[in-house]
Amino acid sequence: MLLITFQSSAAAEITMYKAHVKELLDTLDKNTERGVITCAEIDHVMQILEGMIAKDKQERQAQEQMCQDDDEIDRFELKNKNETVSLSARFFPLIEMLKLAQKKQKDIIWGV
Repeated sequence: MLLITFQSSAAAEITMYKAHVKELLDTLDKNTERGVITCAEIDHVMQILEGMIAKDKQERQAQEQMCQDDDEIDRFELKNKNETVSLSARFFPLIEMLKLAQKKQKDIIWGV
């Protein structure tokens, strides 16, 4: 299956592409097919997400700087790179779900 639907009684369901959340779930040693993020794990998950987002932001800034420094860069290629979705935008719904689940002391599940 190409999609993962995260569910929690604290928030509405969120469906994401498996490829987009695989790195996060692998870091957490979670199965992409079926799993749970317990309320006790949410702080750890948030720290990992913050690190992934910070790394993505740094890479985007470095890439942008490199493109500005290189007169030979293809403007079409630069435009396409700038149109990719940042991790902060991609993970925003999941981060909101994590916050609500933590506040309401609920787990997040997928693959059920």
